[in-house]
Amino acid sequence: METGGNSLASGPDGTKRKVYYFYDPEVGNYYYGQGHPMKPHRMRMTHALLAHYGLLQNMHVVKPVPARDKDLCRFHADDYISFLRSITPETQQDQLRQLKRFNVGEDCPVFDGLYNFCQTYAGGSVGGAVKLNHDYCDIAINWAGGLHHAKKCEASGFCYVNDIVLSILELLKVHERVLYVDIDIHHGDGVEEAFYTTDRVMTVSFHKFGDYFPGTGDIRDIGYSKGKYYSLNVPLDDGIDDESYQSLFKPIIGKVMEVFRPGAVVLQCGADSLSGDRLGCFNLSIKGHAECVRYMRTFNVPLLLLGGGGYTIRNVARCWCYETGVALGVELEDKMPQHEYYEYFGPDYTLHVAPSNMENKNTRALLEDIRSKLLENLSKLQHAPSVQFQERPPDTEFPEVLNGRSKSFAGRVKREHHDIESKDMDVVKEAERTREMGASFADISLDKGSASGSAPAADVKVEQGNSNKPDPPASASEMNL
Repeated sequence: METGGNSLASGPDGTKRKVYYFYDPEVGNYYYGQGHPMKPHRMRMTHALLAHYGLLQNMHVVKPVPARDKDLCRFHADDYISFLRSITPETQQDQLRQLKRFNVGEDCPVFDGLYNFCQTYAGGSVGGAVKLNHDYCDIAINWAGGLHHAKKCEASGFCYVNDIVLSILELLKVHERVLYVDIDIHHGDGVEEAFYTTDRVMTVSFHKFGDYFPGTGDIRDIGYSKGKYYSLNVPLDDGIDDESYQSLFKPIIGKVMEVFRPGAVVLQCGADSLSGDRLGCFNLSIKGHAECVRYMRTFNVPLLLLGGGGYTIRNVARCWCYETGVALGVELEDKMPQHEYYEYFGPDYTLHVAPSNMENKNTRALLEDIRSKLLENLSKLQHAPSVQFQERPPDTEFPEVLNGRSKSFAGRVKREHHDIESKDMDVVKEAERTREMGASFADISLDKGSASGSAPAADVKVEQGNSNKPDPPASASEMNL
């Protein structure tokens, strides 16, 4: 039987939301290694909280179909994906040159089941995008996703494949414009880089800046060529609290929604921006962090919620459980129910934890300067960019595994016709020029080979029973080059 799926009414609009939640019971078994701060076990802890708070019955609970080689190669280089598929802890000493080339081995170690892990978390994010594209839900959730540092040809910052880029490419099949918002403490560099030269994806990252990984995300980094002003970076200092954070988040995102008018939003909810994170230095409460989810929900735009960083795992589970409740419109009791990981949450056994008394180095003057600069940049966007959609790639047929049963649904092909203003004709013509093979995938997604500027057809059709069978990497013709 299907589980629920209709959320309760919530917020000023009082509209119900239909939520799909992607979870693979095996994802918590993957292990980066002793002493490594990234612990997939946090997803299992989150799921246990969701179950014992009774939230699962309000959602469609779906086991993601693993992404195939072909799916991953919609963004990543073929040889990089081939390497991830073949490398094992036993064989890595024989491939030292490849390890160095692809930046695998230290922050991004080789561990048992590495490639299956990548397939699982990417499959959940792309699957969520497919559900949103088919109007099967208003909000899709994949807490295992959100690995925003991975690049086209290399791993970075605990991330191997960039499920966010892949899910955005899927959303671009249906939506003219997609907004990406990142509230992880680290800059969302991999996603920004992928879409740095296009006006069809706007990236907005709120992050610690200054002698901090990955070192990118200056407020002066605004995008390039057609993508100029479509990358927004909000550089923050240590100790930012809820009030200071929201004094930037709401006016900036409110203006972005007004000017950019996205058809869908991807929100990366990295929990390392919480107070007390093992690797972080912000001072957000769980409610302060979740206020970003609550605010995005009020716009009634298809919303994909993803995980990301978060290294004090008891607080990660708390945060993502509470934010699932926000997505559903359910307010959760602070007193935590008994469950199999109850001992992790002592001595208080509550959902919320008080922020610390650390100094907030983000002065009012600094925050006002950041806000005014970013709003000024947004004022330079005269109107939302228009893309002519005549024949777009057919919707993906994607079987879902729901409560152990496979259920396939056929895509519905939508055709959108948008009048292009005379100013926009130059944009479309420029997008149709053939670019060099080394261009970013954002360029490829607007390349001459795709119909009238539409995004490439990222073939993610997966049939039950052979979903683990490796396919050859996507060819140049499949990528519409």
